[in-house]
Amino acid sequence: MADALLPIDLFQRFDHEDGDKLLASVRQREAAMRRAVETARSTGVPVVYCNDRGGRWDSDAPALVRGALTGPAGGAVASLEPQADDFFVLKPRYSIFDHTPLELLLRELEVERLVLIGAATEMCVLQSAIDGKEIGYKITILRDACAAVDEEIEALALEYAERVVGVFVETAADWRPAAR
Repeated sequence: MADALLPIDLFQRFDHEDGDKLLASVRQREAAMRRAVETARSTGVPVVYCNDRGGRWDSDAPALVRGALTGPAGGAVASLEPQADDFFVLKPRYSIFDHTPLELLLRELEVERLVLIGAATEMCVLQSAIDGKEIGYKITILRDACAAVDEEIEALALEYAERVVGVFVETAADWRPAAR
């Protein structure tokens, strides 16, 4: 079973209604996010960044990342910046699959399990997990490598993901990538 690590919505300006809460959570969970990315890269697991397009339709992912790095989250996400061998998919909606080419890329990479990290657990991460499971992927959410706006709702979202959707939930330290 081949894995792919999918960091979701890490590169944003956090200038929305709950941006301050979400940014604080990203900062709190940055170490686990970094651990997951480093583990993926060191074991040959593809890293596929899936990020909200930030209101842009020009597909300029590097500009989106640069904008985030110069914004209020710059320090929190700088260590998570995409590298040359990573992939980047822009998304217009909550789910990483909704109107994106992600499924085509994952098929080309022969991925069977998606390992999700990012922001926000109770929104984009959960919706992406549901959609990924629906189209046949095995899904793992690294709970300590996901940021949340509301920790109570996050706990409910993770419980729903496990008990109803059939998603595995574990920590970044416990994740053992599947060899390619």
